[in-house]
Amino acid sequence: MKGGAAVSLMAGALTSRLREVTREGRAVARRSRFVEGLATGRLPLAAYAELAAQHWFVYESLELAAAAMTDDPIARHFVYPELFRLPALETDLRFLYGARWQSRIAALPATTTYCTRIRSAAFDRATGYVAHHCTRYLGDLSGGQWLGHRLVEAYGFRRDGYRFFVFEGVDPPLFRGRYRDQLNAVPWTHTEQDAFLDEVAAAYRLNLTLLAELEDRWT
Repeated sequence: MKGGAAVSLMAGALTSRLREVTREGRAVARRSRFVEGLATGRLPLAAYAELAAQHWFVYESLELAAAAMTDDPIARHFVYPELFRLPALETDLRFLYGARWQSRIAALPATTTYCTRIRSAAFDRATGYVAHHCTRYLGDLSGGQWLGHRLVEAYGFRRDGYRFFVFEGVDPPLFRGRYRDQLNAVPWTHTEQDAFLDEVAAAYRLNLTLLAELEDRWT
């Protein structure tokens, strides 16, 4: 088999490997008592507000990484301004906490650890950046859509408070397919694929640790 064909075949298996690496983490996150409590409206609105606050710190780190990686030959293809969540999060936080929201939120220890990992892995390595990018944004465009709909029903949101889950001008199923095709087209070696998948696994662990900390605080 010629080298180019081998790389193409290997790359085509990347999203299959990604599904296997993330299968358990996705199931555990969906079963989280904190997530289930929000989805059913059993937790107070303040619990959701704290989740939004922790998301702000995580996405601030991730979107700073996007700015740092715009010249990287691979990572730059995964900088999608239409996915950026900080503006939506700030709108939500203003609704949830008021005009002085920045003085009313603080990163939890698990969030600080998560942000530190993003800063160490995603600012100068394409494998690290894309790993954290796809973990967050593909999750937002899949399970995040389910949670967003449940939150609207549970807490009676109308126009404000849930903008984080709304991707204006983006069709989530179509975008997920496009994103996976793009992942499969990345010409990474097997070693680079392994580094990417290892960092995806780390990102899932960090997210689950954050959910566990929120669970301890609110359930």
